[in-house]
Amino acid sequence: MDHMRTENYYALLTELCGSLAMGRHTDCDPLFELTKEGSGPEELVKLAEAFGLMLVRVEAREYQNAQLVQELRSKNAELEALHAVLMETNEALQKQMQDMLSPGKGVIGQSPAMRRVFDLARAIALRPINTLILGPTGTGKEVMARFIHQHSPRSKAPFIAVNCTAIPDTLFESAMFGIEKGVATGVNARKGLIEEASGGTLFLDELAEMNLANQAKLLRVLELNEVTRVGSAHSVPVDINLVCATNVDLEKAVAEGRFREDLYYRINVVELRLPALNEREDDILLLAQSFLERNCAEMKRGRLSLSPSVQALLMRYAWPGNVRELSNEMKRAAALTPGRVVELEHLSPRILASETAKKYLSQQEGGREAAACTSFNLQEMENRLIRLALEEAGGRKARAAELLGITREGLRKKLLRIEGEQA
Repeated sequence: MDHMRTENYYALLTELCGSLAMGRHTDCDPLFELTKEGSGPEELVKLAEAFGLMLVRVEAREYQNAQLVQELRSKNAELEALHAVLMETNEALQKQMQDMLSPGKGVIGQSPAMRRVFDLARAIALRPINTLILGPTGTGKEVMARFIHQHSPRSKAPFIAVNCTAIPDTLFESAMFGIEKGVATGVNARKGLIEEASGGTLFLDELAEMNLANQAKLLRVLELNEVTRVGSAHSVPVDINLVCATNVDLEKAVAEGRFREDLYYRINVVELRLPALNEREDDILLLAQSFLERNCAEMKRGRLSLSPSVQALLMRYAWPGNVRELSNEMKRAAALTPGRVVELEHLSPRILASETAKKYLSQQEGGREAAACTSFNLQEMENRLIRLALEEAGGRKARAAELLGITREGLRKKLLRIEGEQA
């Protein structure tokens, strides 16, 4: 090969190398022509072959990169679509929670006992800490947990409620901690409930029903603030505000070996006790009317009111099922009351068959018989009715005025007149 041809050879390789370095597309045919036998000096042919091999590898890598970019774009589109769905779901859940926590949705209470509960719940929500909610069944422990979450800095994050009795022991790890893809045929990666609650609040109801082995696993998560999915060798950090609830005496369960002492102290940083409904007498009629109105609205029927006799019986009844029982009773009344006023006969047989109802009905019958024996003096009958109302209301004048259908000031004036007559 003459000197001019050699220079052209080098010039072509230099041009191809420059184009490749600058990321420009180049025509590789001239390069492959240089690799043919006899096209030039042996060392230049070998150089062209090495350069060509490098070019093939670069093109292969570029093709792989292009495929990867396309795959990433596709995954990104899926993630954006999923994010949009999650945002819509979160907004719907937030609205549902706000509806639940608005007046008439269960978080109602003006009694001293409930005012103390609300004050403590708001303080807990301000700086969320692990909270144990105690109280009899049906007192609204999950509603209170949602109240704490809704009033906390985490209110926009997830609220995940878990009933521990609903998760079989064999599925506890996969349900709570998640599972890695490929653990079994057809199994896809899935977050656990704890990971889903990260950034927000995890509510564990009926916690005392969890077995000791699973209690130990939960304790480890709380200590390390991380979970390890089933089938994975890597942990995932989590940030949860934990609220637990039970109607079991956990101190007794610890003493009997049914509940881990270290877990008990981990979850019980602060304790919130919900009173039974019969301990918050001032809230019974408030709750009853609120539940009744809510159910009437859901059933698309006109507003119902409670008769004085129904109100009196509701106040006297023990409510062993607490707020849940009262809510169900008002749902039944909303569905089955034919007129506009709920009367005694519209209450459930369970309540009417109670000893409280029997005693009340007996007193009512005795009162009617006594009234029949009196003269038809209007003033005397009014005085008797006022005394009966005060007795029914336990001496509370505001409640007696409500039963009589008059204002408290009106009742005060009537009592002054009665006292003047008796002087």
